[in-house]
Amino acid sequence: MADLAIHTEQLTKMYGKRRGLAGLDLSVDTGEVYGFLGPNGAGKTTTIRILLDLIRPTSGRVELLGGDPRRDGVALRRRIGYLPGDFIVDGKQTVTELLTYLGNLRGGIPRERVTTLAGRLDLDLSAKIRSLSKGNRQKVGVVQAFMHQPELLILDEPTSGLDPLLQQTFLDMVREARTAGQTVFMSSHVMSEVQQTADRVGIVREGVLVAVERVEDLRERGVRRVEIHFEDPVTVEEFAGLPGVSDVTLTADVLRCRLDGRADPLVKAAAKHTVIGLLSEEPDLEELFVTYYRGAPDDAA
Repeated sequence: MADLAIHTEQLTKMYGKRRGLAGLDLSVDTGEVYGFLGPNGAGKTTTIRILLDLIRPTSGRVELLGGDPRRDGVALRRRIGYLPGDFIVDGKQTVTELLTYLGNLRGGIPRERVTTLAGRLDLDLSAKIRSLSKGNRQKVGVVQAFMHQPELLILDEPTSGLDPLLQQTFLDMVREARTAGQTVFMSSHVMSEVQQTADRVGIVREGVLVAVERVEDLRERGVRRVEIHFEDPVTVEEFAGLPGVSDVTLTADVLRCRLDGRADPLVKAAAKHTVIGLLSEEPDLEELFVTYYRGAPDDAA
């Protein structure tokens, strides 16, 4: 397991009669960004808390950075950056005091490193924690997770409360971490949040990993909205029966349709005519993601 940052086997967690995880098998490669996707209640946070030994599994095995989170917890935490979905700490401290304290626990962090991260996130280091909004408190959480440049970042719904501009800044930080050789394990229920950065995504439903996909493969299979402008008239019938093509409409000489999967059949059919313009939207991976949950109750923790 030397090349795996995270490895679990048949991980199970019961809350009385209620099932949180049901035999979760998870493998995250060293140096990759892994998106852990699922709706609220699918088992994402339960998994993360077990990885960090904040709660104990009912059964199964966990390995983190080659160690046992229970036996090697103190040493492992120095090598990990963790951000919970709602970052809550002592409100009497200033941001600087809190980050200095956490930095000292990790062996000391250069002041300029903290200042740079805070500047990127527009975070006031002199503010009292109790005066911060949820979004600003989440910025503190992001800084404390990234500031010691850990080998492994474990991020649970990390952009919760951040405005769209700062969400993009955060995603830039994730990409930079991967470039530096760090591993990022990021849970989310928003497909679009991880498709910009992740190498692979694992989709969890009712405490079970139902699919593991490379993002590029998901994108290839994703649903696109396509609009083609022709110089001369075409007919709906030429395109309606093509593989992966649906919802075909024709207005004047403009054809609009949905494309699910490869574009080759549609492109070849269009090439029989003179094309003067073509617009293809980014694949709707969210729609593909939702298909894994269609008709499934969200009853896991």
